[in-house]
Amino acid sequence: MLRFFKQYFPIRNILFFILEGLFIFGSIVLSAMVLTKSGFFLFDLILFAKIFMITFISQVCLYYNDLYDFEIAISIKEVIIRLLQALGITSIVLAAIYFFFPITILDQKVFILGVVFLLIFVIGWRLLYIWVLNKGLFNEKIVILGSTPLALDIIKQIDKNIDCGYEISLLIPDAGQKDIHDLVPGSITIDYSNKDDFCENAFLAGAKKVVVALKEKRGSFPIKELLNCRTQGLEVLEGSTFYEMLTGKLLVTKIHPSWLIFSEGFRKSKIRTFIKRLEDIIISSVMLIMLSPLLILTAIVIKFDSKGPVFFSQDRMGQDKKEYMVHKFRSMVQDAEKNTGPVWAQTDDARITRVGRVIRKCRIDELPQLWNVFTGNMSMVGPRPERKYFTDDLETRIPYYAERFKVKPGVTGWAQVCYDYGATVEDAIEKLNYDLFYIKNLSITLDLVIVLRTVKTVLFGRG
Repeated sequence: MLRFFKQYFPIRNILFFILEGLFIFGSIVLSAMVLTKSGFFLFDLILFAKIFMITFISQVCLYYNDLYDFEIAISIKEVIIRLLQALGITSIVLAAIYFFFPITILDQKVFILGVVFLLIFVIGWRLLYIWVLNKGLFNEKIVILGSTPLALDIIKQIDKNIDCGYEISLLIPDAGQKDIHDLVPGSITIDYSNKDDFCENAFLAGAKKVVVALKEKRGSFPIKELLNCRTQGLEVLEGSTFYEMLTGKLLVTKIHPSWLIFSEGFRKSKIRTFIKRLEDIIISSVMLIMLSPLLILTAIVIKFDSKGPVFFSQDRMGQDKKEYMVHKFRSMVQDAEKNTGPVWAQTDDARITRVGRVIRKCRIDELPQLWNVFTGNMSMVGPRPERKYFTDDLETRIPYYAERFKVKPGVTGWAQVCYDYGATVEDAIEKLNYDLFYIKNLSITLDLVIVLRTVKTVLFGRG
């Protein structure tokens, strides 16, 4: 596993992305070789720059069309459909670039033949990769030590994510636990009472990591055996740490305070805080200016559609639990909570107006929050702002909920791009899992990743 932008990726996935880029680049180069009689094109740096631009745009379109999400793009039919869609979008983007910058235009015959080669190579390459995923080739083998709910969650995550890069080769349940034996078909399961030799069994199973998720650690914790594994070259990881690496979130209902205290992360610095605030001011002011025509048009449409003010202002809990007024475009009827009192909005809420459905779907209703960012109450990226009415209740029901107030709330955030809209306590727990991961791994690069994923979320109406 390699770590980029505070996230862990299997080496296999990174190689797949790089090699696919080379296939796309090579397809256009091969087309140029076929259609060009002279070999001088190999020294044409401008041509290679044009091909690189096509490759970059193609891979961005592949990403935004979920072709790097193998929970979605796993069947041949789905891959072909999405690939054709992505190439169509690539052609539209390139057409716009060529219109404004004619110097970037690639020879039409080279481009068309290159697309033909691209389809052949990329589809063939993806067929091979899907076969590799289904066979579990190059998966890193691991040992699961324990059968706690955390261990079961890890097993489920590995089982449902075909592209996670891990395979459980050895399973050692807690003492007396028998009902876990059949959860991982194909793995070796040994009784915990025979734990003295589990290090040897781990090597025999070809494992590289031992993930510890035991019920009881005091008295029965296998210090000697784990130390033996560690000194012989096996990596030993605490279950919550491995789960964080695997999923990009924490499990607030299953982590111990000691793990949060001693784990990496939660680093803050004045320089990072200054840079983040400077970025917020620049981005919010530029967006407010550039989007001003859209903001004015939205205000007019809302005014004509239903009675009530254009803007909707409501209290929210900010950093360090300081209350402030958040501003949005009104998407519900006036006095929407008159009969119900404070309630979470539902996906198909009857209180939402006709225009409100459109602007909520496109996230236009959130744009006035840019003013909150500019004035310093919010950041571009952070946990979703919630009302004090709800946070007071959630703090008593969800462990570590108060930790989300250590940073400014955001217009977008890790939870917003990773989890669908939710309006229950269970949803609040799941969103906190992602929020704590963000706060723990706070960085400018992670903010950039979230912004890029936000674009995808907005374009496809998800989250």
